[in-house]
Amino acid sequence: MTTKLFGAAVQRREDPRLLTGQGRYLDDLGPGALAAAFVRSPHAHARVRDIDVSGALDVEGLVAIYTWEDLPERVGRALPLLIPHPALTHGRTAYPLARDVVRHVGEPVVMVVAADRYAAEDACALIEVDYEPLKPVVGIEEAVQGAQLVHEDVPGNVGAHLVQEVAAADGRGAREAIETSPHTLAFRLDIERSASMPLEGRGVYARWDGRDLRVYSSTQTSTSVRMAVAAALGLPLPQVEVIAPDVGGGFGVKIVHPWPEEVLVPWAAMTLGREVKWTEDRREHFISSAHERGQVQYVRVGFDDDGRVLGLDVTILHDHGAYTPYGIIVPIVTSTQLLGPYKPGSYRVEFTAVYTNTVQVTPYRGAGRPQGVFCMERTMDKIARYLGKDRTEVRAANFIRPDEFPYDQGMTFQDGRPLIYDSGNYPEMLRMIKELIGWDAFERRPGLGIGIGCYVEGTGVGPYEGGHVQITSDGRVHVSTGLTSQGQGHETAFAQIAATELGVPIERVSVVTGDTRRFGYAVGTFASRAAVVSGNAIALACRKVREKALRIAADALEADPDDLDIADGIVHVVGAPSAAVPLSTVAVLANPLRYAFDEETAKATQFATAAAPDRPPVAEGEEPGLEGRDYYSPIRSTFAAGMHAAIVETDPDTAEIKVLRYAVVHDCGRLINPMIVEGQIHGGVAQGIGGALYERMVYDQHGQLVNASFMDFLMPYATEIPRVETGHLETPSPLNPLGIKGAGEAGVIPVSAVIASAVEDAEGIEINRMPISPSELFELRMG
Repeated sequence: MTTKLFGAAVQRREDPRLLTGQGRYLDDLGPGALAAAFVRSPHAHARVRDIDVSGALDVEGLVAIYTWEDLPERVGRALPLLIPHPALTHGRTAYPLARDVVRHVGEPVVMVVAADRYAAEDACALIEVDYEPLKPVVGIEEAVQGAQLVHEDVPGNVGAHLVQEVAAADGRGAREAIETSPHTLAFRLDIERSASMPLEGRGVYARWDGRDLRVYSSTQTSTSVRMAVAAALGLPLPQVEVIAPDVGGGFGVKIVHPWPEEVLVPWAAMTLGREVKWTEDRREHFISSAHERGQVQYVRVGFDDDGRVLGLDVTILHDHGAYTPYGIIVPIVTSTQLLGPYKPGSYRVEFTAVYTNTVQVTPYRGAGRPQGVFCMERTMDKIARYLGKDRTEVRAANFIRPDEFPYDQGMTFQDGRPLIYDSGNYPEMLRMIKELIGWDAFERRPGLGIGIGCYVEGTGVGPYEGGHVQITSDGRVHVSTGLTSQGQGHETAFAQIAATELGVPIERVSVVTGDTRRFGYAVGTFASRAAVVSGNAIALACRKVREKALRIAADALEADPDDLDIADGIVHVVGAPSAAVPLSTVAVLANPLRYAFDEETAKATQFATAAAPDRPPVAEGEEPGLEGRDYYSPIRSTFAAGMHAAIVETDPDTAEIKVLRYAVVHDCGRLINPMIVEGQIHGGVAQGIGGALYERMVYDQHGQLVNASFMDFLMPYATEIPRVETGHLETPSPLNPLGIKGAGEAGVIPVSAVIASAVEDAEGIEINRMPISPSELFELRMG
């Protein structure tokens, strides 16, 4: 048996439970709870003149009806703006229930609580809301015209405006460098709206016992929801618990804290003295949860005969929907991560985030990076096409070299810290992806094309995460961390870290995430940060426990701690394996209260008494128990990287696009579990293909989402996803103890750029907007 499991392809420990139907999701909880439902606005923009609930009062099973006017002052406040930024000069958030004006279809107006969901929905249908329709603002172009306003006090619908510029070595700005370049190009790119669409929508279940409030939420940020709920309801933080049960996918949409329902459902539970639950249905998810991706990009680039970028100027118009609860993280990430693995001579980026009467925008897997990579990789392809060069040759001419790390891009990243790449080897990655896809041997023919896309991803953003590790008297290791899990394999990866650090079999390690009873302070699971930040925190906590275990064992074995090691859960003298003591016994020694609940503990207690009869119960200044807690706060983000390539075939008659092969080379530093990383990449590629060929949110001129169901919002079938071939490159990060970088979003980031590159190669037609459908490709063919 080995306990050195870091880097091993260990089977996911969570899968047997989930695959056999033993998972416990939000809607599995509280079977006897009252049910909440919501009256949601049918209008994209309207004034609420009156709400008449009289028609619903006789519905059997009705318990309560609430409008904004029924909410206490603390509960009825506008929801918090989570990440303020100086450039966000007109940040706006919604109220838990609409106050006076609704600004998108699906905004909640009335909450109904009843004996069951059927009665609650019946009551909702009988409530009459008198709306005064207002002209909606739909689409980026209409928003920037400013003729109609989403918020009356936001001029021109502009919520935020930011410019960042990095001059060339000779001091020239990007625009001057472009004007003096041997070659220049200018073009427009478009990315449509999409959305996360996890299999499980959002949901909240709350119960109040008169003193303490327990909330279950399908969330990616349980500790943050706890603090938000405590603040909104005026409760001391220790009286609020928030638990994320099994979560059926998140992909970013469950980051927001709190959603209106996360305040309203607990408040209703306290007000009524009853358990209350709300589970989002699919239409609600379409029209009232968050979207992402929608941008228009204007690009000007100057370059030399070798394709080296001398100046790059990008202007971005970003659709932020009706509200900005998550600030301007998405356009900031787009504008900074756009640079990828390249070092342009000079770079200027300007973005304007505008309000529209559509669902709010918050991060969706990739969080602005797919848009940025689409911009940069389309630029590289256009330069290559203009110069008649191989697309990989142009990319290689612009790469940051391995000997240039750490490389400072001269910008400020989403975490407010310098955009400095920590490590990487982009030329080697290019060699690997070309070999994996067979780039040089590819034989072109009409309708068959090959494409490539490169990216750099900032991962492991702060500010911190923590880990707690406890070894109990049965020799088991209990690990807890505050962030949540939505399918990433945390139970396995974190157990591998603990097993390796402590020298115990992985079967004896248990991991708990997303439960504020076990760990109260955390940030959350998003931005490819869990392994980097929580993983290192757990490793540091394990090292504290290991140090204490060796110190206690050394006392019992009359040895020097430096002469001890731990393997298979046994502390032994190096070179003398018979001089050993199990960790279970060390755990007993660490606790002066030595009740013998079982035979193993009884033996350990006897050993402890015999081995150290005069040993003080607890050493001076030392806490009892074999446990430790630590936090990891990154200096700055780590930067993972990757390159994808694809071969596609386009049908000459129907213009159908089929992905024949897909290859990925990825660098996330040291691999904890290569199988889990590959699973993350495969899932991301599938999601990326959906975004490249199928998924888009379509609004009409009235602000109605016309494809708000899975009958009309297209997603790829498993049969439309090719086998994903993967290769790994490990350039360890020097910024954290484990040398790791994030991997959760890697698979999705460059896919639209890669597919566009391949379709363009197959058709000889410029592709400047994604997703691309067969009908759109057919229209491009027709000119």
